[in-house]
Amino acid sequence: MQRTVVTINSNGRQSASFIRVASALGWNVRAQMRDLNGLVAQELADLPNVTVYLGHLEDRKFLDDLFKGAHCAFINTTHWGDEVAIGRSLANAAKKAGVQHYIYSSMPDHSVYGKGWRGLPLWSPKFTVEQYVRQIGLPATFVYCGIYHNNFTGLDFPLFRMENRPDGSFLWQAPFHPDQPLPWLDSEHDVGPAVFQLFKEGPQKYGGKRIPLAFQMMTPRQVCQAFSRGLQRTVRYKRGPIVITVPTPAGYREHLAALEETLAEKCAPYFGPDLEKECPGAALELWEGNRDMEEYTREVFPVEEAANGLTWMEEGEVLQHYNGVVGLTEQLNQSRL
Repeated sequence: MQRTVVTINSNGRQSASFIRVASALGWNVRAQMRDLNGLVAQELADLPNVTVYLGHLEDRKFLDDLFKGAHCAFINTTHWGDEVAIGRSLANAAKKAGVQHYIYSSMPDHSVYGKGWRGLPLWSPKFTVEQYVRQIGLPATFVYCGIYHNNFTGLDFPLFRMENRPDGSFLWQAPFHPDQPLPWLDSEHDVGPAVFQLFKEGPQKYGGKRIPLAFQMMTPRQVCQAFSRGLQRTVRYKRGPIVITVPTPAGYREHLAALEETLAEKCAPYFGPDLEKECPGAALELWEGNRDMEEYTREVFPVEEAANGLTWMEEGEVLQHYNGVVGLTEQLNQSRL
């Protein structure tokens, strides 16, 4: 059945992943964006069956036009603006338009579990919006996304920096225990197919449910092992504090501090205690063609690094050649003894 689906913040990783799948399968996509700046926005605008709606989510008339006559919606709000107010307005517009299935990308508020955990500032508003969607009776499903593979970068960003060392190896420093299981997701590759399957099976099966989208549970040690295999380099993990050396918005600094306390020091489950046990089974039930961490590091990570202006891939080839020559020389010397 050809359907009309609404997305917002459509050039973000989650929405863009879904739009590519929905467009390819013939659904009509109404893709809200603030502007058409950037390669992703231009790519999506050129896809078949995609109509771009340029406008602001604070404009309620714009929201009425966006949702009018739509069958379903995939909604991922962000912290730009008043996320709770925008989230409520979106839900109200969808309810008014009679949307039949509303999939909201939520996250947990760890403070509600009564365990002395601190809520993460960029996640808690999503949980508040989720409760509102439930209260107004929208036929809805809630997806909780794991840590994106492409959070990793060689750039000097906090928490997920893969630091390229002079010897060609990499070092990831983060506050998590080396053996703490964490949920992982290739957002660009796997969000779209999983969400599309939720729409296909509908609220009859998934109405009101929380679905953790994490296709692997891996410890930091296991992540580095996957990187080592994918890159054919030594990749080490070091447990240590989050280091911030670049200009970082105050809100994100607060989020990182709460993350360090709640998830790393107190080892609270990433999705909260209810959903962790469903990983990765719930996601694999929706989509078995996921891209795992090793495949990502081998096929995608170097490409993204090059796009960010980094050149360690070329330097690595020189280093590998040098090490090969040294190794061969040592073998010849040994044979002469």
